[in-house]
Amino acid sequence: MSTKYKFGEKSGAYFISFATINWIDVFTRDVYFSSITESLDHCRRNKGMEIYGYCIMHSHVHLIFRSGLNDPSGLIRDFKGFTSRKLLKLIEENPQESRKEWMLWMYERAGKKNSNVKFRQFWQQDNHAIEIWSLKVFEQKLDYIHNNPVEAGFVTDPIDWKYSSARNYGNNDQTVLEIDLN
Repeated sequence: MSTKYKFGEKSGAYFISFATINWIDVFTRDVYFSSITESLDHCRRNKGMEIYGYCIMHSHVHLIFRSGLNDPSGLIRDFKGFTSRKLLKLIEENPQESRKEWMLWMYERAGKKNSNVKFRQFWQQDNHAIEIWSLKVFEQKLDYIHNNPVEAGFVTDPIDWKYSSARNYGNNDQTVLEIDLN
């Protein structure tokens, strides 16, 4: 029996969370955060992704999104595949990454345990996707996303987390990713 959450309504909006294998705190350097935001922006501009909310934490990503091409599963699959390859390369080539050997060993170890992976596995395979079927659910998930860094103790106000759409909703000029507010 599959443990994966399913994308039911292909044209619907979804709240989704996905994490690095073993919840490794990868996103501790701007270069890694930027890789994710650039990839999300590319998907938004070129792959039909509509982004309504996001938060990038140290080991996981939360999104509220919709696939304009009615393929949310394919969109997330391609996003995770591309970012996995890109981030592994960034880690491997980053001379300032003090945890490089350990991280690459962990990704390789996870990859050996997964027949779907050729070498290294970056993201956990399961996606935690929940359909947004009402305004109340949207507001609940958006609040959860924006308060995630507060609950983790990184900031006291959601708008202070650089890699969150709380800044977009708070009309802060210092946003790192454009979202679809309409």
